[in-house]
Amino acid sequence: MAHDHHHHIDPEAGDAKVAFAIALNLALTLAQIIGGVIAGSLSLIADALHNFSDAIALIIAFGARKIARRPADAQMTFGYGRIEAVAALVNYTTLIVIGLYLVYEAVMRFFEPSAVAGWIIVIVAGIALAIDLATAALTYTMSKSSVNIRAAFLHNVADALGSVAVILAGTLVILFGWTWVDPTATLLIAGYILWQSLREMPAVMRILMLASPPDLDTAAVIDTVQSTPGVASTHHVHLWMMGEHETALDAHVVLDPGAPADATRSAVKARLAAAHHLHHSTLEMETPDQACRAPLLIGH
Repeated sequence: MAHDHHHHIDPEAGDAKVAFAIALNLALTLAQIIGGVIAGSLSLIADALHNFSDAIALIIAFGARKIARRPADAQMTFGYGRIEAVAALVNYTTLIVIGLYLVYEAVMRFFEPSAVAGWIIVIVAGIALAIDLATAALTYTMSKSSVNIRAAFLHNVADALGSVAVILAGTLVILFGWTWVDPTATLLIAGYILWQSLREMPAVMRILMLASPPDLDTAAVIDTVQSTPGVASTHHVHLWMMGEHETALDAHVVLDPGAPADATRSAVKARLAAAHHLHHSTLEMETPDQACRAPLLIGH
């Protein structure tokens, strides 16, 4: 994720698509809940809850995109871009809670089976699948450049797979009267939701914890700084993701005796940009007599 720090969210890009996707998911949630209650299908209601979480995810994503466009100010000197990571964390946490709830309800349904109307399940789930695919298509392009929108997009992908599972369950109920496939499909949906969320959560946490980018070797960055002509050593190094596409470096650089500070700083910045695509660096230049005593290489 060592990207140019000038990469920002395209103002107003995709807002209409996100708003339309929200409307679709809210309408679908209502239709699925009604259909699930009438059909007595837990898997259809499970899919409805997931679709509702999609709508909430998209609403959060939409709001986060708006906030993220605000310029830096005295209160938020780094700007508001990290709100997208916060929104993604909220969405994934919600998915985990929903997944655990669905597991519980599915297990209970095995012990207390109920009649299921297969045709209603298939029809409503078929409509849901079409809307899930349409919503995913609306947010696919934006998901490539935003961890926030990607969280919402993955909600929809999970929904589409869930709808396929519900259609299969309804078909088996129609053909063979196997009501047990309904809670089984619910377990499959819940399992995918949990796997998907737990897989994506670490990347969001890295941003919020100010971690270094996973694809950037901190030792290599330090070596680049220290191997620059005029540099004796470096310490108090901080390398972190300011946002999904913004990497920053902060470090103290000790100069060789007689090395010019400005020229050496410019040389270090140029090497960092060329070798690691690191374009946002803050370097404190120190002469040997000004250097910190017994400093840490990384951190303070």
